[in-house]
Amino acid sequence: MIKKDHELEQFKADLLASAKELKSGNVARSTQVDVSFVVSVRNHAGLSQSQFAKLLGVSVRTLQGWEQGRITPSGAAKTLIKIAGKHPEVLLEVS
Repeated sequence: MIKKDHELEQFKADLLASAKELKSGNVARSTQVDVSFVVSVRNHAGLSQSQFAKLLGVSVRTLQGWEQGRITPSGAAKTLIKIAGKHPEVLLEVS
C-alpha cells in the first residue's frame, strides 16, 4: 500500500511538472508537418476533398495523390489550383 501511494504521488508530481513545462513552452520535441500546396489551397477554400475534386473535375483519388505527393498535377490542373488559391470564389461561381 505504501509503495502504491508513493507511485501515485510521483505520477502526480511528474504530470504536474510536465503540464508546467508545456505551459511555459518548454517541450522536449515538437513535430512540424509540411502540408502540400494542394492541401493548403483546399483548406484555404474551406472545401472537403470531395468538394475540391469535383470543383477541379478530377476524382477524389487523383486529388489525394496530389495532396500526398504521389502524383503531380498536369499543367492545366496546376493552373486551376493556383486560381483556387488566389480566388477560390471564381471556381465556386463556375461550378
